Amino acid sequence: MLQPQERRHPQEKRDREIVDRLLNEGKSDYNLAELARLRVRYQGFPGARAIQNDLKNLLIQWGLTEEELFARARQLHKNGLYRRDRHGNAEDWN
Repeated sequence: MLQPQERRHPQEKRDREIVDRLLNEGKSDYNLAELARLRVRYQGFPGARAIQNDLKNLLIQWGLTEEELFARARQLHKNGLYRRDRHGNAEDWN
């Protein structure tokens, strides 16, 4: 049950699927960019604790600090990796 001060993120259901995929697939350039995007989305959000914990655990599993993750994600974005997903669909930047 949610604590009174905790909120449900509007993208939580969709993001849960992405986090589960990251946990199953492991580290790749695309998944690093996804992890960085979700870390930004949930940073400071008052809720979605399970997703936030899984994102933190992925950093640990992949041997990265948040600073290293964001540096790598910036380079990937600069190289154009994230303009379209691997299926050719426009990415969700919300």
